[in-house]
Amino acid sequence: MHLEKNRKLLHELLKSMCRLSRWSVASGKQWQAASGSKRQVAACTRNGERSAVDCSGLKVMVPSQTVHGIRGQALYLPVHYGFHTPASDIQIIWLFERPHTMPKYLLGSVNESVVPDLEYQHKFTMMPPNASLLINPLQFTDEGNYIVKVNIQGNGTLSSSQKIQVTVDDPVTKPVVWTYPSSGAVEYVGNMTLACQVEGGTRLVYQWLKNGKPVCTSSTYSFSPQNNTLHISPVTKEDIGNYSCLVKNPVSEMESNIIMPTIYYGPYGLQVNSDKGLKVGEVFTVDLGEAILFDCSADSYPPNTYSWIRRTDNTTYVIKHGPHLEVASEKVAQKTTDYVCCAYNNITGRRDETHFTVIITSTGLEKLAQKGKSLSPLASITGISLFLIISMCLLFLWKKYQPYKGHEDALDDFGIYEFVAFPDASAVPRVGFPSA
Repeated sequence: MHLEKNRKLLHELLKSMCRLSRWSVASGKQWQAASGSKRQVAACTRNGERSAVDCSGLKVMVPSQTVHGIRGQALYLPVHYGFHTPASDIQIIWLFERPHTMPKYLLGSVNESVVPDLEYQHKFTMMPPNASLLINPLQFTDEGNYIVKVNIQGNGTLSSSQKIQVTVDDPVTKPVVWTYPSSGAVEYVGNMTLACQVEGGTRLVYQWLKNGKPVCTSSTYSFSPQNNTLHISPVTKEDIGNYSCLVKNPVSEMESNIIMPTIYYGPYGLQVNSDKGLKVGEVFTVDLGEAILFDCSADSYPPNTYSWIRRTDNTTYVIKHGPHLEVASEKVAQKTTDYVCCAYNNITGRRDETHFTVIITSTGLEKLAQKGKSLSPLASITGISLFLIISMCLLFLWKKYQPYKGHEDALDDFGIYEFVAFPDASAVPRVGFPSA
């Protein structure tokens, strides 16, 4: 009795295989064939991130409609299903189809009995009632659509299916970036090309990064059709940076080592500074007897070569080469001398120069001026206040201890005074009054 039942189930499985082989690839729909017994066909809906087909109580779910696999490794296609009606038999069938071909039977099961296609019996594995499929090992020929169909037999037959697209790729190997020309390029004159090479990987997608950020097309940046080559034309100082190539595919991604292209530029921003003296604009004021060290610098690659020129009596002559110049003020014949610093880049062929004047002054006046300028307003107010306080104290002490001149007591000045007039001989005689 049990053997007869299994024969009927296997017969039903073979009939299902024949029906599924007639599925239309162009429309993606399966043909429903009459089997003598009444079938229940329900409307199917798809919801959520998972793809789920719910056919009147039977639901088949797959985590994703697309699964990416690595060649040579195993790939697991998870499938979940559920139903709410009593079932006497559960049938699971897996089919495989490529574009423009008919679906091919891989394996199927009735309850826990598996019937594989003998051609693929060692490649595909299923352990019912679990409907998930294991492919091992995965090859490029395994890329395509995998169809799983679940049939539930109870009072009637419920059927539901799902389709999973499988892609097969080799992982990306570490890319290498090459620059052309390798010797570098001159700003505003030369062009540069960065090429990204990868030995292994399929379905590669290239992306260029500069200082960790994506490089976009611009007036100077352009890319090859596959994006594996970056052209910079012409190069500028702003193009200097850390470049890398990021390569991706569905199963992996790798980034190249950082490379910095060689770009020759400059000189820019030429200026002269000193370790001593007072600088106002292009004039340096130096104390008599002091030695002052001048430094000439400019932004450039490769570094500039510097030369110093002194102008005296409408004549100029080079006095030194290099970025530094020391001037001893006591050895300078003139109190005012003009100098020129010249910077030259031997790769770009560009040069720049800056003029400045050195004035030698007396030590006392300049130091006094520097000290006066260095005093803050608070220090000045404090000094004046101290001076006034000390002056008032000294004045008070001077008045206190100054010796007194004149009478010691004013009472001694009281008394009776007489006015005596001596008569003139030619005048009329006058009589004085006696004192009391």
